[in-house]
Amino acid sequence: QAILARTGSCVRLRGCAPPPGAMFKGFVAEDVSGQNQVKSSVQRGIKQRILEIYPRLEPVMKDIWPKDGNMMIAKCKDHVLMVVIDKVPLFWQHRDGPWLPTLRLLHRCPSMMPKVQVDKGAIKFVLRGASIMCPGITSAGGRMEDVAEGECVQVTAEGTTHACAVGIMTMSSDDVKKVNKGVCIDQIHFLNDGLWKIRELN
Repeated sequence: QAILARTGSCVRLRGCAPPPGAMFKGFVAEDVSGQNQVKSSVQRGIKQRILEIYPRLEPVMKDIWPKDGNMMIAKCKDHVLMVVIDKVPLFWQHRDGPWLPTLRLLHRCPSMMPKVQVDKGAIKFVLRGASIMCPGITSAGGRMEDVAEGECVQVTAEGTTHACAVGIMTMSSDDVKKVNKGVCIDQIHFLNDGLWKIRELN
């Protein structure tokens, strides 16, 4: 264990927390209690808020959210809302938090949000929905863009291209480097979780 700690691979031991941060672990379609159409003014407000968070989506917004698309808001367990366009979930929100993209949308638009990379030792923990802790990013295989506390980020893994999770920074990138302990990304939607498995909502 001492050797692991010296090489930075200690992320396997203390790089990720247990999975309370996983938003959709075990999530199934039956966890959607209902879908409702909303007024056009509400739709515009949601779309505007999403574009404020992800301005890089502006050029492709018409493609992912067509003007004539059938937009529904799905209410789910644990105070989660989803934006569903033509039966396809695109964004989700927990309580009054920011709107985050589904991984399927992110894979279509990979430049839409800042990127944080975890090292190889953290991958299996991320894919279990663990909240991401600082050592998994500050080790030799990790890296991150400059991000603020509360900013939405995509998580990639060392040696891979596509994001394997999305979440919210619980501290800034500067603080991650300075503190280098504790959870730094929470509210995780990860590859092969329940939301990933739901391509459409009927």
